[in-house]
Formats: sequence, structure tokens, C-alpha cells
Amino acid sequence: MTARANGSRRTKTGLLDAKKRKRSRPKEILWKLGPGLITGAADDDPSGIATYSQVGAQFGYGMLWTMLFSFPLMAAIQEISARIGRVSGIGIAGNIRRHYPKPYLYGIVSLLLIANIFNIGADIGAMGAAAALMFPGPLALFIIVVGGVSLLMQILIPYTSYVKYLKWLTLALFSYVVTAIILHEPRWEAIRATLLPGFSLHGGYFTALIAILGTTISPYLFFWQASQEVEDVTLNPREQPLNQSPKQAPAQLQRIRFDTFLGMAFSNLVAFFIILTAASTLYSHGLRDIQTADQAARALEPLAGKFAFFIFAMGIVGTGLLAVPVLAGSAAYAVSEVFQWTASLEQTPQGAIGFYATIGIATFIGLLLNFVHLNPIKALFFSAVLNGVVAGPVMAFMMLLARNPKVMGTFTLPVSLHVAGWVATGVMVLVSMGMFATISW
Repeated sequence: MTARANGSRRTKTGLLDAKKRKRSRPKEILWKLGPGLITGAADDDPSGIATYSQVGAQFGYGMLWTMLFSFPLMAAIQEISARIGRVSGIGIAGNIRRHYPKPYLYGIVSLLLIANIFNIGADIGAMGAAAALMFPGPLALFIIVVGGVSLLMQILIPYTSYVKYLKWLTLALFSYVVTAIILHEPRWEAIRATLLPGFSLHGGYFTALIAILGTTISPYLFFWQASQEVEDVTLNPREQPLNQSPKQAPAQLQRIRFDTFLGMAFSNLVAFFIILTAASTLYSHGLRDIQTADQAARALEPLAGKFAFFIFAMGIVGTGLLAVPVLAGSAAYAVSEVFQWTASLEQTPQGAIGFYATIGIATFIGLLLNFVHLNPIKALFFSAVLNGVVAGPVMAFMMLLARNPKVMGTFTLPVSLHVAGWVATGVMVLVSMGMFATISW
């Protein structure tokens, strides 16, 4: 009788433990999502939304295949950037400073800073314009408010809390999936265009292609994800760079792969639906000249209804609040590594003056671009092109770092990731060359 009771008790205990494990599994999965998820979500910023909307309006379903094509390239290069940060405990700019001549470092970081400032200005402008579409008030006021909120989020909120907010802001991206569902997409033509690539030798096609690749495979994302891995190591006393603590490698490398794969899949899925929405509404009604994200939202209202318009516009604001801190933060990490300043979002502004000054200056200049004759919103598409052109050289340096035993120790890249990384680098360089070759000067 006692044995039977003990057996029954053990069975009940086992069932309770199984239920606890089942309940904790979603929390465990959410805990694993961090730098990769936020990086992927920040990739679909207002600049990206404008680029995808323009491509959908100009080419219809014809470039949907790029989302399927770019996903493995994007996932591979982001995983490599995360590995560099986690293994070495140093960001990308810091590793370039240690192992390559200073002119290379200054050139890469300068280009990153210029591209990021234009992106910040364009994103703030797009957020303000989207807010002005939904609520009464002057555009200038909305631009100042969203720029100020983006800056204060980074300065006043500690990193550990800040990451939680960024994770919740990723939900704003579902607005584009909802919009496509409202429009009853996808159609058979869209599915066929996704699986069967189409090409054109027209210069505009290559410019659009490099813009798409530039906004999905962007240099600021490499620097951000590597630096976030460094932040995690710095802030957690039980963790160390994998070079110093090889026992942590299996769990951490598995987490990086899962986090990055899911984050990049999420990013490309949302981008796919933005192109799909623009193609099925703007392109099919002959509205081909879409320059900005808020123009896409405005044009959507008479074609798809007020609810779809509102969801699309809200997504612009939500993704901008997510992306601007990532753009400013990635620039600040890179600049701080050049000058060997303290760089951490967990530090107070007094403890990391140069780091927060870079964030503040980059955001402020981006904000000011909306009030001078240079209209950064119109430069959204060309900002994506610039990112695409800069990405190739940055990726080449990353690949050299990731195969360097002085940087990675025994954790140099596996062959599959090594091949995928160089393929991604080659694609970015070749598409850039194709764009320049077909431009009419």
C-alpha cells in the first residue's frame, strides 16, 4: 500500500513538474529573444517601410522574391556579428581598431555615422508625418516630440528595462501583417513572384535592388547586435566572453542562432507584407510615385479603408520609436570604440559622457535635418542605397575578423557560416557594382 501511495505521489509530482516546465517554456523562449529580435525589428524602420512601399508601388509583386533570397544572407551575417561580440567581448569597431590600420577604422565609422544620422532624421520626419496624419496639430511639433521621446528613452531608461520596452515595441510590426490580411492578400500572382525571381537590366531596377538589400542588410545592424552581446556579457557577472569561458559556448551559440534566425525571419516576413500591401493597392491603381512612408499610408486610405490606413500609420510611429535608438546607439558604440570611451546603455550619462554625447548629437542633428532645405525624408530611399554600398566593405572586414584566431580563439566560424557570410558579402558588392554600371550619369 505504501509503495503504491509513493508511486502515485511520484506520478503526481512528475505531472506537476511537467506542467511547470510547460508553463515556463514560453518564458524561456522569450528570455532567449534579445539582440537578434530587436535588431530584426529595427530593420523595418520608417526608412525600410518607405523603401518597401516604393518598391511595391513601382514594381508590384515583381520584387517579392528578394525577401526569400535575402533572408539566409541576412541571418548569416547577423549571426556572425553576434558571434564576434559574444566571443571576443568587444564590438566590431573595437576589433577593427585592434587588428587593422586606423584609416580603415575611421573611414568605416565615418560612413556609418553619416548614414545613421540621415536615417535618424528621415525616421523622425516620417514618424512626425505619420502622427500628423492621425492627430490634429502642427507637423513641426510632432517631429520635435517623437525625436525627444526617442532620445529620452535612451538617456533616462536603464538598459535592462530599456530592452524590455524594445521587445514590446516589436509588436508594432504586426500592423503590416494585419493590413495585408484586411486586403485579403496574398494572391496567386504574389506567391508566384515570390518563388520565381524576375530580373531587369534597367538602372532603376538595380537601384531598387541595392536599396532593398541595403535596408535589410544594413551596417548599423551589425554594429548594434555585436555591441548588445558585449552589453550582456558586461552586465551579467556570471557571464564572460566565450574566449575566456569556453564552457558557456554551447548554450550561448545556440541562443545566438535561435534569436538571430527568428529575429531575421520576423523582419523579412514584415517587409514581405509591406511590399505586398503596396503592390496590391498602390501599384494596381497606378500610384507609382511614392516617396515616403507617410505618403504610402495616405494613399492607402481611399484604396483600403480608414482602418488599414490607421494601422499602417501607427506602425510607422511604433517602428520609428524602436529604430531611432538603435541607429543612434549603434553609432555611439562605434564612435566610443574608436576613442576607447566607456560605452553602455546601463551607465548613467555622467558615467559615459562621450557615448551619450554621441547619441544626443546624432539624434539632434537628425532632428534638425527636418527643418532645413535638405529634406531627409526624400533621402530615405537613397539612404538605403548608401547603406547597401557601405555594407560590402564592412562585411568583408567582419568576415576577416570572424576567421581570425586572435579575435575568435578556437571559436572561428564553422564552414557553412563562413561560406554563407562570404556569399552575402559578394552579393552586396556585385549588386552595388551593377547599380553603378547601369546609372545614367
